[in-house]
Amino acid sequence: MTTSMNLNMSLEGSSISRPPFFDGNNYSFWKLRMTIFLQSLDYQLWNIIVNGPRIPTRVVEGVKSIKPENEFNDNDFRMLQLNSKAKHVLFCVIGLNEFNRIFSCDLAKQMWDLLEITYEGTNQVKESKISMLVHEYELFLMHDDECICSTRYFPNCNISF
Repeated sequence: MTTSMNLNMSLEGSSISRPPFFDGNNYSFWKLRMTIFLQSLDYQLWNIIVNGPRIPTRVVEGVKSIKPENEFNDNDFRMLQLNSKAKHVLFCVIGLNEFNRIFSCDLAKQMWDLLEITYEGTNQVKESKISMLVHEYELFLMHDDECICSTRYFPNCNISF
C-alpha cells in the first residue's frame, strides 16, 4: 500500500491545479486534499457538495413548486451548473471501481455521501468504532516483564519515537 501511495504521489505531483486522484486507498487522506481542492476552486462548489444544490422554486398562490426551466434566472442556472461542475470534478478524480459505485447519482452531494459511507461508514458505525477503541484502551494492561518501549500496544497507534 505504501508503494502504491508513493507511486500515486509521484505520478500526481503536488500541483495546485490538478485534483488529487482516488484509487480506493487511503480515503481520509484523499478526502482532506479533495475538500481543500474543491474549496480553492469555488467555495460555492464545495457548498453544493456538502448541502446539495438549491433547486429553483417558485410560489404560486401560497404553494411552493419547482420552477419550470423556461422561468430560470441566471442565478438558478448558476446553481445547477455548480452541481454539474462538482459532479464532473468528482468523476475526473476517481478510479473505475469508485465510478461504478457512484455513476447513477444525480447530485454531487449524493456522490460524496456515498463515497463517505463506503469508506468511513455511517455516523453510527464511526461512533461504534470510537467506542470500541476507547474500550480496548481502557482494558489495556502492561505485563510485569514489559517496558513502555516494548509494549504490544504501540503497533496499533500512529506514534513514533
